[in-house]
Amino acid sequence: MKHYLSSAAAAIVLMGGIGVAMAEHVVVVQPEQETVVRQYIKKEPLASVNLLGVELKLGSSVPDTVELRQVPDVKYRVAVINDQTVLVDPETRQIVQVLH
Repeated sequence: MKHYLSSAAAAIVLMGGIGVAMAEHVVVVQPEQETVVRQYIKKEPLASVNLLGVELKLGSSVPDTVELRQVPDVKYRVAVINDQTVLVDPETRQIVQVLH
């Protein structure tokens, strides 16, 4: 689900670690979705794809060579890159959240 927030609200969300600053809007990954993703990863472990020189940060593009796995009831796709689990927007292939 996407929410459009004011700059002040976006800053608060980002400080809380649940939002992602994108070029024109803020994408908020709901805590329920994050929980679903974590549970899915435990049941269906994904092999890590090692990519040299790829910085895993919000808004970074994921190469087409990386398979994005669909998680039931979650808009975003998941991948494990360089041992980091990331949520990716399937339309833009941009990272919307790095799970820690």
